[in-house]
Amino acid sequence: MTFDYDLIVIGGGSGGLACAQRAAEHGARALLVEGHRLGGTCVNVGCVPKKIMWNSAQIAHALHDAPDYGFELVRGRHDWQHLRRARDAYIARLNDIYASNLERRGVALERGFGKLRDAHTVVIGERVHSAAQIVLATGGRPTVPVLPGAALGITSDQFFELDARPNGVAIVGSGYIAAELSGIFSALGAHTTLVARHEHILRQFDSMLGEALMRIMRDEGIEICTGAVPVSLARNAAGLLELALADGRLVGPFECVVWAVGRSPVTDNLGIEALGLTRDAAGHVLTDDYQRTNCPSVHAIGDCTQHAGLTPVAIAAGRRLSDRLFGGQPDRHLDYENVPTVLFSHPPIGTVGLSEQAARARHGDAVRVYRSGFTPMYHALTARKPRAELKLVTIGPEQRIVGIHVIGPGADEMLQGFAVALRMGATKRDFDETVAIHPTSAEELVTMR
Repeated sequence: MTFDYDLIVIGGGSGGLACAQRAAEHGARALLVEGHRLGGTCVNVGCVPKKIMWNSAQIAHALHDAPDYGFELVRGRHDWQHLRRARDAYIARLNDIYASNLERRGVALERGFGKLRDAHTVVIGERVHSAAQIVLATGGRPTVPVLPGAALGITSDQFFELDARPNGVAIVGSGYIAAELSGIFSALGAHTTLVARHEHILRQFDSMLGEALMRIMRDEGIEICTGAVPVSLARNAAGLLELALADGRLVGPFECVVWAVGRSPVTDNLGIEALGLTRDAAGHVLTDDYQRTNCPSVHAIGDCTQHAGLTPVAIAAGRRLSDRLFGGQPDRHLDYENVPTVLFSHPPIGTVGLSEQAARARHGDAVRVYRSGFTPMYHALTARKPRAELKLVTIGPEQRIVGIHVIGPGADEMLQGFAVALRMGATKRDFDETVAIHPTSAEELVTMR
């Protein structure tokens, strides 16, 4: 059977772009279908603009600390609109670069929303294209709770549309997006309240990380409302927002409420029902370790699948999939174990491998944990004294390291190298035998006793 293309990728986010371009590098005829801006969530309303906002918040912290280091400063007003214009201009340049990269690699681009007609056919409006292989890379979107007045709040996507910093803001959620946005708002001068359903935040991570971040956030002036189950959102007589909770509490007032209660896969209106593709209860397309769905010619990568919703994961999965399909590497696939990740909270968090609780559930008494906590040297002279916390989780008599967890300045940068060591099977003795770099926070990982 003759097809128009060897590969059609529906979705021009990080994973879809990586998949299509790697296929083209292998000589495949590839088509990418995207109805929004190229780059997907990460480039447009996620990692990249978030990191710019985080950088701005870091500068705000540095300005606050500067007098403790002998600087005489007059702190001016932060110009949110200037930051937004500069950030958005940078993102627009990235959108253009992605389009140029596709053209340079010979990947065809169709603007519009693709829908599966059958196992080899994609429809984009009135246009119809066929391919031997199809990849779904449609990503995810923020979840908005179903409750009265929910539309009065905004999502993490809409955070990037704010023209001005609200004076008072509530972030509803307890995951990494809620933690990151809370830190940004607070550092840039907003009175910030984190509204969490449970008693702890970051419950999917090692418990040390969430506990430490909650202490630091409170010390920085962020209010944390725990055990809070929202039932409605409404405006009061002054036009400000108030959040009603299931236990009768009324939280507010706020100028802005941000829903950060999770993300949902974009798998509706794709025509996957007609193909009988298997999905989980949340709507994720289920794949095996080789990104295959239950339809042999249809594959899925990234946030629309059940796997870790991280940009580098989508990129890695997409590239490996094209290596397998078109690069003569039949066993090539992504190993989802030991994927490192960073939370751009204030301070940042880096984590890889098993949490202590997961390790104990899996390995029982074979687990031994090492911890260190201290005030980083940067804060030796500052009035602020946020503590860094580090943890190594090991198993067995050889004390193989299966988990590394860090919160503190530099955690985002230090973790990459340590993640390589963990994947290579490093032991506690390997760390002990490594000469420390002094004075750094990272040296604590190789000097723990």
